[in-house]
Amino acid sequence: MLSTILVPMDDSEPAGRALEYALDNHPDAAVTVLHVVGVPSMMMGDAVSLTLEDDISEAAADRAEPIFDRAHEIADERDREIETIVGFGHPARNVIDRADDYDTVVLGSHGEDWSRATRQFLVGNVAETVSKRAPVPVTIVR
Repeated sequence: MLSTILVPMDDSEPAGRALEYALDNHPDAAVTVLHVVGVPSMMMGDAVSLTLEDDISEAAADRAEPIFDRAHEIADERDREIETIVGFGHPARNVIDRADDYDTVVLGSHGEDWSRATRQFLVGNVAETVSKRAPVPVTIVR
């Protein structure tokens, strides 16, 4: 039986489905939702804009708030509690670095979503990278 689950989450439908899966299939596990800000891009836009903020932690929390609001709505629909944490930098690296603290990672896969093709080319496929490198079991939800 799993006692702790890490669910990386962005604003995508697959990420929401991953959280739903974790909550529905592991009713006794403590679920933590991770949102990573400052994601690298070709022009380093998000990462650079964070460094220009007076209070980086506050700016990161502000950017994560809509994601966490959605995560709490999903949890509330299931009468569940979740924890939330904000990471900085590359999503896959953040998940892999934190994975040792959890029994498993559950994340959504964007599959063949062509609207994200450029981002996947520049940043890499998070689900694929995490599944290959995480030190704990990984479940990818489509």
